Amino acid sequence: MMEFERVLFRAKQGDEKAIEQILEMFRPMLIRNSLIRGVFDEDLYQEPAIETLKCIQRFKQLE
Repeated sequence: MMEFERVLFRAKQGDEKAIEQILEMFRPMLIRNSLIRGVFDEDLYQEPAIETLKCIQRFKQLE
């Protein structure tokens, strides 16, 4: 199993450190997509962060 998949599996099980690790991995992309004319918008950051958390819960491990 790949390292990311292990972290994702732990996150799905509710491991808060794993969830934080995934959010930190995606943070640069989330921030980059949360800019309006070069200015950070907190609301634009929260929406994809929430979707990321939902995706963690929907993750299905490959056999």
